[in-house]
Amino acid sequence: MTGEHSSDKAGKPTKFVNHYVGYMDLWADKATVMAYLNAHQGWFRRCAKPFPADPIGDSGYALGVGKVGAFGFYVDPRVGLNLLPPENDVYRIQTIPIPDQAPQGYEVDFNAEMRLKECPKEIEPGVMTAIEWDLDLVVTLQFPSFIHRMSGEMIQNTGNGVLAFVVKRMSSFLTAKVQADFHHTHQIKVPKQAKLRKR
Repeated sequence: MTGEHSSDKAGKPTKFVNHYVGYMDLWADKATVMAYLNAHQGWFRRCAKPFPADPIGDSGYALGVGKVGAFGFYVDPRVGLNLLPPENDVYRIQTIPIPDQAPQGYEVDFNAEMRLKECPKEIEPGVMTAIEWDLDLVVTLQFPSFIHRMSGEMIQNTGNGVLAFVVKRMSSFLTAKVQADFHHTHQIKVPKQAKLRKR
């Protein structure tokens, strides 16, 4: 994770930057996994619970991540995510505006790339699909004046820590939910000796 500081005592917005790498293994061939991912209208909101994920058009969702903050300043952020159709087995998720949402004092720039690779296995059914993704996330916050009484370094370090915590928490949560939902909906019993990654 890296961060850059762009605020001053005049109250300019502060920018935080996070890069995250995650992975998930699903016990099925790539075609089955892609058919599941493409039908996100079925699994996305189900796997996001208890976090709200309100539909935006045909391929977008307004995802809430819960109340976060520090030093007495908290936000309850929602981010609009657009789940793009795959290109060459690569899926992308990008930020979209949330319709009719008033200015919230923050901006989110979310760009994720998810890659699929089919892996042969000696255990039946003999194939697994490995999913790996990269997330580049930029969050810009407009802090109230009392926050700017603190040092820029303290603001930056604390904000970076909070952002990294939220990203890791949401990624781990959603990965586990999607992995369980996929195997349940396809009635796939994962062999005990199979070690499936999830992060």
